[in-house]
Formats: sequence, structure tokens, C-alpha cells
Amino acid sequence: MCTGKCSKCIGITLFPLAVCAIVSNILLYFPNGQVLQLSEITDMVWFFHGILGAGILVILPAFMMLGAGGAGCCANRCGMLLSVILSVLGFAGGAYCVVISSLGLIGGPLCDTGDGEYLYPFRNDTLEDNYLFNQTTWSICKQPENIILWNIVLFSILLAIGVIEAILCFIQVINGLTGFICGTCMRRRKTNISGM
Repeated sequence: MCTGKCSKCIGITLFPLAVCAIVSNILLYFPNGQVLQLSEITDMVWFFHGILGAGILVILPAFMMLGAGGAGCCANRCGMLLSVILSVLGFAGGAYCVVISSLGLIGGPLCDTGDGEYLYPFRNDTLEDNYLFNQTTWSICKQPENIILWNIVLFSILLAIGVIEAILCFIQVINGLTGFICGTCMRRRKTNISGM
């Protein structure tokens, strides 16, 4: 497979991942479909790791990869070099999403523990006592309903998307450098010797 076709495949793959990341991040603002006060939303959501990191910062290189892929080959090396630069940006966005999603999973959600005050009941847990491995502690959070499961599912989706996007962008960096240094795919032209 030539470097142009590889770019196109990676670019096409990144688009649905970026859209899923944006939707997942937006859903974190509405736990269990409820509209909450701004002060009642988990703090890690406000880092926009799905909207900005795994979303916008990945859509930009995806567009460039499609352009670099063209009709199977990139016409010039400058397009591949630009795709390398934007892929580094996409890698950073995916890595940013991974870091914030991991912190969101480890720290747990902001919730009402029954006394009307919203706090982070799982922030000081050790790994042995972590709420992720002990489902019986989930009953601590009374409101919003199912907030723990909501956060775990969406932060896990964002974590997985960030990892996949970072890997794909890293592959494109290598692919783009190969296309820039060695040239894009060369098509052998058939010569018609019967007319000579």
C-alpha cells in the first residue's frame, strides 16, 4: 500500500472516532439525561478532552490526510509533510484525551451523597479501595441517579477513542515521513510497444 492510500484510510477512520469523542464529551454534561447546575458537573468534563482534544484536534489532520491521500497517491511531498505536522497535533489531542479521561476515571464523579452537598466521595481512595473495583461503594452517590455508571462508561469510551486516535496519528507521522523522504507511491506506466 502506498503512503497516499494509507493516509486516506487513516483519515477516513479518524472522522467517526472524532465525532464519537465529541458526542461522549457532550453527554458527560448531562448525567443520566438530566440538566444540572454548572457547579454540579464533574470538573474533569470542563477540560473539553473529547470536544477539543479527541475531536477538533483530530478532525484537522483527518482532513489533511484525505487530501494527502487524494486518488490513491499524493501529488507532492509538501502535502505529506503537512500531514505529518498536523498528525503530531492529532497525536497530542488523542494523548490529552487519554490523560484527562484517566484522571476522570480515577477521581470519580461529583455527586450528592444524601445531604444535599455535592462532593467527590472517591477522590482519596487508594487503588485497593478504588470505586472502580468495588461496586458496593457506588451506593454512596444518591444524585444524579446512575452518575457513577454514566461517568465510567463515557470516560472509558473517551479513553479508548483517545488511545486509538493517538496510535493512528502516530502511524500517520511515520507514513507521512516515509512519503516525504522516499516519495509517494510510484505507478508504473505501461508502454505500448506494439505501435513501434
